Amino acid sequence: MKQQTVIGIDLGGTNCRGALVGANGEIVAPQRIETAIAEGFDVFWARLVDFCRSLMGEGELRGCPVAGLGIGVPGLVARDGTVREAPNLAALDGFALTSRLEAELGIAVRVVNDVNAIALGEAQRGAGRAFGSFLMMTLGTGVGGGLILARQLWYGADGAAGEIGHVVVRPGGYPCGCGSRGCLEQYAAGPSILRAFHQLRSRSAMVAPRYARIRSAEEVAAAARQGCEAAQQAFAMAGCCIGQVLAGVANLLNLDGVVIGGGVADSFDLFIPSLRTEIDRRAFGVTAQRLQVVKAALGSQAGILGAAQLVREMI
Repeated sequence: MKQQTVIGIDLGGTNCRGALVGANGEIVAPQRIETAIAEGFDVFWARLVDFCRSLMGEGELRGCPVAGLGIGVPGLVARDGTVREAPNLAALDGFALTSRLEAELGIAVRVVNDVNAIALGEAQRGAGRAFGSFLMMTLGTGVGGGLILARQLWYGADGAAGEIGHVVVRPGGYPCGCGSRGCLEQYAAGPSILRAFHQLRSRSAMVAPRYARIRSAEEVAAAARQGCEAAQQAFAMAGCCIGQVLAGVANLLNLDGVVIGGGVADSFDLFIPSLRTEIDRRAFGVTAQRLQVVKAALGSQAGILGAAQLVREMI
């Protein structure tokens, strides 16, 4: 049974990516659709089910019937596959996604937090292969985390382990969507880097006027590489905040490494110096020396591969 083809899906707030995944981790027939959650739950659900059936049909056409489906969801997921809370897909809150998909599709389904799926994908076939224990960290519109401990995915008692984006790094700081203030997500995510840049730019007469039009963290990164000091400082500040949190993680868990993915990871070179400095300054010497911080290797494939691996383990 473990040699059968499965489906891996990475469900996001905007797009849904999926593919057939073979026994050796080969990705076949990748597809993508818009999530369409803004059009209402019924439209979203119909599109998701049709998407899954389309991938199952691809398997039939290729002579490799699908035995199961794994899906990563951006939110807190209970062990039974019920979505506890999904800020970007709020219509799924409290929804028994595993049982409903199994009823619709007639195959085994495994639902997991999306960063946990990414962590497993990187552990199996990406930048995490060299580490026995590591933190997977995603930097994008938010900050997510997943833990691999002793080569096993660590869920925590309620499936909520690894939520590093909501560790407070600046007490009393910016309000966060989780209800707290000063969370790492408010200082290291893409929108936070953009905000920091414009605050720095507005205080300096030395920043070229054209930079006032910057509207994304990617554009801030481009400005930094062009020599804009405010842009460079915005990334350095984000790196400092990440490093402060990772120093605590290092002292608590004595991990081998941290793997950083997500859109902001494309600017790894801009924030890693200050990040590393903070780890080395704040963590115990032995834990800081042990901890390697590397860029993720698999990109958008990691979540698909990790979700596929999880369902393969149960069929």
